[in-house]
Amino acid sequence: MSTSLPASQSCHSLADWLRYIEQSHPVHQIELGLERVLNVAARADLQHLPGKTVLIGGTNGKGTTARALEQLLLVQGHSVGVYSSPHLLAFNERLRLNGVDVADADWLDAFAFIEQLRGDTELTYFEFTTLVAFRILQQQQVDYCLIEVGLGGRLDATNIVSPAVSVITTVDLDHQDWLGNDKESIGFEKAGIFRAGKPAVIGELAPPQSMLQQAQKLGCIKVQVCQQYQYTEQAHSWQWQGQTASYNDLPVPAMPVQNAACALAVLEQLDALPTAAQLCSVLSTLTLAGRMQWLQQQPAVIVDVAHNPQSAAYLARCLTPLKPRYRRVVALVGMLKDKDIQQTLLPLTPLFDQWHLVSLAGPRGASAQQLAENLNGVGTALQLHDDVQQAYQRISTALKADELLVVFGSFFTVSAVLAGQQEAK
Repeated sequence: MSTSLPASQSCHSLADWLRYIEQSHPVHQIELGLERVLNVAARADLQHLPGKTVLIGGTNGKGTTARALEQLLLVQGHSVGVYSSPHLLAFNERLRLNGVDVADADWLDAFAFIEQLRGDTELTYFEFTTLVAFRILQQQQVDYCLIEVGLGGRLDATNIVSPAVSVITTVDLDHQDWLGNDKESIGFEKAGIFRAGKPAVIGELAPPQSMLQQAQKLGCIKVQVCQQYQYTEQAHSWQWQGQTASYNDLPVPAMPVQNAACALAVLEQLDALPTAAQLCSVLSTLTLAGRMQWLQQQPAVIVDVAHNPQSAAYLARCLTPLKPRYRRVVALVGMLKDKDIQQTLLPLTPLFDQWHLVSLAGPRGASAQQLAENLNGVGTALQLHDDVQQAYQRISTALKADELLVVFGSFFTVSAVLAGQQEAK
């Protein structure tokens, strides 16, 4: 069988284009830097997005913060585009226009445009797809563009835009090979999305000094949690206090309140805060696929993309009050080997009565045996598996009505389960 690269002229479907750019530059190969992507973008002014742009960085919480912003702007009648990554089931999920995934036909036109625009400039998978998304946003002329940073911030392809507001949701250890081995180094990289004289919203409860120093150096309008805005949580409600407005008795959303509070701080800077009624309506129904998502209730199955220590700690907080409701709580986990596996699994060890460890394919995937080595001494039953979908099928079939299965560890793990369920319908 020939392994030669397909010519772009033979790309007639979205799958063709994705195969073409991935074979040209595999998705797992990362080359940070702005020179290539900015060089191509400038040929069509793609770095200048329509309306007001919000650039959203952070270790965790980018997706949920973007979702909250999107829904709170839509309920006020604004048009909104959201660019995010990675996707769970279909590539189309990476760009939403007014809450709807962009259709294949629009992607095809934009891919062909960028392929011609780039000439002989080589682009990574993420650079190429980012420019494609920016082309679609430029054509749509939405009121707000919500752009999630892919990796870090300073050298990420999304950082070519000129945001009205920059946001850092959280800062934790992740992608250390690229961003540094401590929170100060990572904070500096993420603060690279700040702009001189513009609002910099910081949702991290304990921000690194490097981040605060960068905001000061640039003369940013610093909007920091617990300083320029606050929130307090009760068992069944929460409150938010900003610089010009406040809300009381808010419903607790199915996402971290920290991220919802951060979204409100962004909207205050955009002069786009919702009414109390609009806010309560959105919060009561706010969800995001793969984040504490219930697939079924009896027997119970939850999927969550938690894949680093900070997100695992949040998952543990969510599961703790649920554990007494079930006779047994079971884990199915698959992770990437470049994550901090031990510190990610540690906060969850008291919650699971049985662990199912699954190998993830690809050059970045950790083996089930690697996961087992990091759980050495846990004292609960461990079972090892080679395939996510097969493991899930086996476990869910044996699950009793009073048991809970939690699938987590990676976008790849959760997406495999979701894809398997979709195929079974």
